[in-house]
Amino acid sequence: MRENPASAVFNMSILTVENLSHGFGDRALFRDVTFRLLAGEHIGLVGANGEGKSTFFNIVTGTLMPDEGTVTWAKNVRVGYLDQHTVLKPGMTIRDVLASAFSWLYEKEEEVNRICEKMGDADEETMTTLLEEMGVLQEMLEQHDFYTIDTKIDEIGHAFELDALGFDKDVSELSGGQRTKVLLAKLLLEKPDILLLDEPTNYLDEQHIDWLRRYLSEYENAFILISHDMPFLNSVVNVIWHVENAHLERYPGDYDHFLEVYEMRKGQIEAAYNRQQQEIKELKDFVARNKSRVATRNMAMSRQKKLDKMDVIELMKENPKPEFRFKEARVPSRVVVETKDLVIGYDRPLSRPLNIHIERGERVILRGANGIGKTTLLKSILGLIPEISGEVILGDYLATGYFEQELSGDGSKTCMDEFWDEYPSYTNYEVRAALAKCGLTTKHIESQVRVLSGGEQAKVRLCKLMNRESNLLILDEPTNHLDVDAKEALREALLEYRGTMIIVCHEAEFYEGLATRVVDCGEWSLLA
Repeated sequence: MRENPASAVFNMSILTVENLSHGFGDRALFRDVTFRLLAGEHIGLVGANGEGKSTFFNIVTGTLMPDEGTVTWAKNVRVGYLDQHTVLKPGMTIRDVLASAFSWLYEKEEEVNRICEKMGDADEETMTTLLEEMGVLQEMLEQHDFYTIDTKIDEIGHAFELDALGFDKDVSELSGGQRTKVLLAKLLLEKPDILLLDEPTNYLDEQHIDWLRRYLSEYENAFILISHDMPFLNSVVNVIWHVENAHLERYPGDYDHFLEVYEMRKGQIEAAYNRQQQEIKELKDFVARNKSRVATRNMAMSRQKKLDKMDVIELMKENPKPEFRFKEARVPSRVVVETKDLVIGYDRPLSRPLNIHIERGERVILRGANGIGKTTLLKSILGLIPEISGEVILGDYLATGYFEQELSGDGSKTCMDEFWDEYPSYTNYEVRAALAKCGLTTKHIESQVRVLSGGEQAKVRLCKLMNRESNLLILDEPTNHLDVDAKEALREALLEYRGTMIIVCHEAEFYEGLATRVVDCGEWSLLA
């Protein structure tokens, strides 16, 4: 029976990983992992914070060498990687970054120019060879639309609204969401054979999350997506890879189907474990009672052999679930935050004059497109940056807790030292207990902050915030990087909190039922 050619292409292995093992110190992230990635598969790579998802990407892209095992890509496969930690060099413009997607084509153009220079002194035989080489290169440039690069950059820039920012804008001046859009646009311009996407929806506004959802749903090639935005993940993947306890398991279907199968398997293993433990108890009891009696010694030895040969079932180690609870300060005045004709910005205005009025107990969600000034508004309210004009009036008896988008500092301190710097009166036991309550293990607690995953770093920052008494919480994208359990725990803690909240968030699923007011910042931003 002949194989269907289309079926053969779809079943072609793009990536093969065999017997992969890797860890940091005595902490194993992967243990003897083997799998294949097939053409056309849309993979969701899921697991709790710190299970090694970003490390997995670093291994398969060759950035990190595994301790053991092999990683083999199919021949001539071009990999595009959206890394949440990519550094954009100051001095580069948005157009420079987008044009770098075609750097390999520019190199081919340079080869053509070098061949042209050689032609001036070439004899007839050499000239024929040079013309053939140049013809191959010219054909390659034309196939990849080299001569319409500027048009392509303009098109993708318009799709992501980067043209509104200005293609000549220095990338060091971009917000988190604008930076993500530039990196994503560059990646799509590269047209790789496989996309590796690490938390692509972090910092993206709802409009561009919808755009990316449509793009990935229709994407013909393979991709592997890390995301803790489950509705988004559920809408674009057809296979789940689940990382847990140093193993990787494959589940066909979307995330909802994975959860059903995973819970069923977990229940089956627990039932088998309980049955086996009962059998072991009965066998041991029989051996203990009968091994000394001559009449029953042989039966006791037979049961002991059965015990010795038994393949003992082990339950999977449960990841610690975080418990968040914010300490509350004394009740503040009725009006907590008020602004009078406030204009925010840095070297130029970002907003129309703002007259904001927030009363005690309100839960205000700020939403809107990237880069329109949401973080700038928070920093202006906190007094971290000066207003361009107008004023901010804060209520009496305020105790403010602020959660920034990203970790400040170089992260070279351990989690314990990071916490101790703010709470020097805590004992060793109290520090460990506080961090453990936020879902961090002993190994995490004793590690440098910079080696932790984004989600684990966020838990350290939340832990510091929780242990400070507050009556006003100002949270800038607090759900970015957090896994499903941590997000749910944070939501429950905020529902219980009786203070006032101002939260920047793009996840409607998180703030629905939590918010008393949702503000569309596009209504006052000059950049919307």
